[in-house]
Amino acid sequence: MNVELTRFKVKEGKSYKVDKWMKLLNDRMGEVLLTLQGEKIYVETIFREVVKGEEFLYWYHVQGEGGIDVTESDHAIDHLHLEYWDECIDPNYEPVDLHPEVIMIPDKVRETMK
Repeated sequence: MNVELTRFKVKEGKSYKVDKWMKLLNDRMGEVLLTLQGEKIYVETIFREVVKGEEFLYWYHVQGEGGIDVTESDHAIDHLHLEYWDECIDPNYEPVDLHPEVIMIPDKVRETMK
């Protein structure tokens, strides 16, 4: 099982586009949840933060072994998601992986994830 939290920087002036992106994901949640199955992602959450005028998105997920990468997906929603990614995420900012110190997932839930 892989538990990750990663920070990405939003390109300057793209906050309005991030609004549309997050709305798209929320409005089409049924499609989004279907894509998670192939990726073996059990939980995924996107957080948003503005610090000193710079905007960041944080991806948190709990993923099983052997899932496909989102770039390999045939789902239309994933293609739209990646288009927004390319337009909104700053490729010059090195993503920051935060490392878990404690992972609290009850055994019953862990077994269900397997």
